[in-house]
Amino acid sequence: MAKSISPPSPSIASPTSPPAKTFLPNTFFTYLVLLGIAVVMLLPLVWLISTSFKAPTENLFQFPPRFLPESPTFENFIKVWQTEPFGRYLFNSLLVAGLTVGFNLLFCSLAAYPLARLEFRGREIIFSLIVSTILIPFQIVMIPLYILTVQLGLRNTYLGLIFPAIASAFGIFLLRQAFQGVPKELEEAARMDGCSELGIWWFVMLPSIRPALVTLAIFVFIGSWSDFLWPLIILDQPEYYTLPLGVARLLGTTFGQDFRLIAAGSVISIAPILLFFVLMQRYIVPTESGSGVKG
Repeated sequence: MAKSISPPSPSIASPTSPPAKTFLPNTFFTYLVLLGIAVVMLLPLVWLISTSFKAPTENLFQFPPRFLPESPTFENFIKVWQTEPFGRYLFNSLLVAGLTVGFNLLFCSLAAYPLARLEFRGREIIFSLIVSTILIPFQIVMIPLYILTVQLGLRNTYLGLIFPAIASAFGIFLLRQAFQGVPKELEEAARMDGCSELGIWWFVMLPSIRPALVTLAIFVFIGSWSDFLWPLIILDQPEYYTLPLGVARLLGTTFGQDFRLIAAGSVISIAPILLFFVLMQRYIVPTESGSGVKG
């Protein structure tokens, strides 16, 4: 009678299996390096915020530097707000950044949808030409763009500020890649229900790529909010100035040598960006666009 051979006990490790490794030291070292990099990157921001709250009697350039103000005060913010029309600058920046984000989401998604989901001749060539424009620096097209803007009568206007940024090759590329990740079954089901291509784009595709839309909105908002070169070129009337120009204008006033006021103006300028990112980052989560599709 043949004897049955029982399988080896699971408690006995295979002689070919590699020995168990512990990753705790490596993980700790990695996090330690990342923490050091984060501290180095945040030090200028911390010094800027600290300087904006320091009183005129405090020395800003003492060594070692003092990051906590001895007597915190809002006097710098009040003086900046009274010296320059920062309320107007803030309104201009909010209006320009909001319109730029809205136009980018609209035009980039309209351009990316057919490039991702529709079949037509020359689609890949058109997409390659659009993406290749990313390699062209803004300084090359700056003068022709300025001449075109002046000829259209858009100098010293809000539309002139947002004219060069109503769409971007990066936005089209990002949304095209997101559209390609949406299951085709959703599109086919909407088409069977009689939905038009525009309806599919609005009711099916856009909700499915919400994380990509939020990501694009954050990038466009930060880029538009912090843009300095184009507003400096296209504007010469202070009532249309944005916050970056307003902060730069502080250097030309009688308070130009008071770094406390410049720091206060800079904090006013960057605070909306941080607030916008904090409010929008919770929407950057994967959507369940394919949850209703079974393989």
